[in-house]
Amino acid sequence: MFRFSVVFVILLVSLFTIEVLQPVQQHVILPFTSGLAWISVNIIELFDSGVASAGKVIRDLESGFAVSIEPGCNGVEALIILFAAIFAFPAPLKNKLVGFAIGFVAIQALNLVRIISLFYLGQWNMVWFEWFHLYLWQALIILDALVVWLIWLRTLPPPERGGPPSGGAAAEPQPQPQQA
Repeated sequence: MFRFSVVFVILLVSLFTIEVLQPVQQHVILPFTSGLAWISVNIIELFDSGVASAGKVIRDLESGFAVSIEPGCNGVEALIILFAAIFAFPAPLKNKLVGFAIGFVAIQALNLVRIISLFYLGQWNMVWFEWFHLYLWQALIILDALVVWLIWLRTLPPPERGGPPSGGAAAEPQPQPQQA
């Protein structure tokens, strides 16, 4: 548990530090966030054609209302937490990669629901928009990362049991049953 905690904290600090660097923001985070806006608009257009995106901004063409997907609203922080938790835990690399890939999809799918719901909430009532944006959705996205990690833990193969029992001494050999 100590090893997990240390590696988890090191990964968190390292990844959050890397995330805030200007080149990473400009060349990774901003294009990723713009992609989320584009995907959101494509989903919205399935039932509402009066919407467009420009970069990280989603705009209603009729009313002019717009939302901008800012850092902290793109799910990257939840992905960093999930990555750190999965890769700090002692498990086979294949399980880590599969777990993170599934978690990435789960977090971003919920984040798309978040973005679209906030786009419509903002047009309906700004008080509700602010409350959902600041309190409910922030918690749900982080909770999503925690739930994905807990489910991932349950899918791991049991650890191999090798070596002496926990008492420290080698176990006495047990007589083998004889076949009759």
